[in-house]
Amino acid sequence: MNSCVPDESTVQRLIAEIEASKPRPHHASMLAVTERLIPDCPCRFALTRGSWYRSGGLIGAAGERVADNLEDWVARELADCGDDLGEFMDRHADLTATRHNGRTHYFVAPYSRNPMDFLQLEVEEMQEVLDRRLWDAASPPLDAQELTEPSKPASVPAQPVGAPYYRFRRLTDIRQATARLHSPIGGVPDLIRFMQEWAASRAGQGTHFSEHWIVALRDHQDRYNNLALSATPVSRHTRALKPFHWNSAWRGLDAARQLQAFDRAAGYPGAWYFHLVSSGITPRDVAFAVMQDIASGFGYLSDAETLLLQGWMREPYSV
Repeated sequence: MNSCVPDESTVQRLIAEIEASKPRPHHASMLAVTERLIPDCPCRFALTRGSWYRSGGLIGAAGERVADNLEDWVARELADCGDDLGEFMDRHADLTATRHNGRTHYFVAPYSRNPMDFLQLEVEEMQEVLDRRLWDAASPPLDAQELTEPSKPASVPAQPVGAPYYRFRRLTDIRQATARLHSPIGGVPDLIRFMQEWAASRAGQGTHFSEHWIVALRDHQDRYNNLALSATPVSRHTRALKPFHWNSAWRGLDAARQLQAFDRAAGYPGAWYFHLVSSGITPRDVAFAVMQDIASGFGYLSDAETLLLQGWMREPYSV
């Protein structure tokens, strides 16, 4: 099946309608928008990552809005004061800075059985809250940076200033994104190898990659100042799996039961291997112990998992 990335006009409508919708439990209103505008690829909620925040604006003593962008306002007002910090503080004695608390929601829409064939929608949910006094009379700022990035902020209770809201972040065809990844000489990018291994595994025969993973994308400049893309698989089950207690000393039947318990917790076979390569939740000592069991004649791994582990032992990698 061909990619179902919408055309540019549809994307613009998608952005406008997502940002006009109000956050609701289970993102029902937003998912209704995506189902209507991208009917061939209905999106499903996958994962929420956060929390993070961004600088906000300024609120006056009576609760009135003074500025939407703190940094721009400070630069403009300081310039109007001739960069005289004392005059600035005389003019602006009772202001409160805000911040936008945020988290990122990921939604996925597979369009074929191939692990890399899915759309990934990223939407930020934010809410502006009170953050700190613009400056503290007991410890006045020494320079302009202390106004925007104080080393010891005069924090105030984080009372909401406005209602939560959505901001569109990006819509990505992961197949197209993987085509941008840098390939090592004689090899393939680690993410592509990871997805190829998923396709060869029992998990890949039963469920789509996006049922259990999203891809964290980041644009950056490489050492030659060229725009490059990094892409990292992120498990949808990390929070539930992190507390899993591993014992790398176990062998034979105990080791087999340990792998099976982890796979049950993750919800698919061979999860222990993929969390060895990606999240590091599976310790390498466990992989080495399993390999020793295979060499000793134990046969508790499936043929597919044995091949994956043997390939990793010959050429270890992490992604």
